[in-house]
Amino acid sequence: MTDAMNMPHSAAHFVSGGNVDQLPGGMEYAMFGMGCFWGAERKFWLLEGVYVTSVGYAAGHLEHPTYQQVCSGVSGHNEVVRVTYNPEVIGYQQLLEVFWQSHNPTQGDKQGNDEGTQYRSGIYSFSEQQLTLANESKEHFEQVLSNAGFGAITTEILAAPEFYYAEDYHQQYLAKNPNGYCGLGGMDLCY
Repeated sequence: MTDAMNMPHSAAHFVSGGNVDQLPGGMEYAMFGMGCFWGAERKFWLLEGVYVTSVGYAAGHLEHPTYQQVCSGVSGHNEVVRVTYNPEVIGYQQLLEVFWQSHNPTQGDKQGNDEGTQYRSGIYSFSEQQLTLANESKEHFEQVLSNAGFGAITTEILAAPEFYYAEDYHQQYLAKNPNGYCGLGGMDLCY
């Protein structure tokens, strides 16, 4: 079996050229699950202040999951995007706003036509400050969505679990396949 923690992938981000394997000084990580990770990743790499993005698997119970294990539901992992960003240029609060506004966090284990635990909504925090901001933003958006007639938010908010890179063909998929499937509920949400 391939070691997913060291899943073969390009160290160079296909769009920005930045190194996805290193956290440069002054940069921070953020991690989100919001349905199919292809569209989620593009939402973040387009933002000024985001250095690189990577897609992978997190918040499951198997070590070193493969795409097939994640899709089958046996691993319990979520498809996630890990964002490396410069907090001097873009704040975590801004990333949270993109997260909430780019998917429907009330659908449970699905997003649009995609169904399964790997498509659940999730925020995975790398610090107490991120955790506090995530919970505060959830309260705010729960009120906004409730006023708009949506059900309760199902987003899980956890301390950042182990991140396992997805297979290389998933990395920056929509840059490599511009007409590929986005999964965020319509092309207007994909850009």
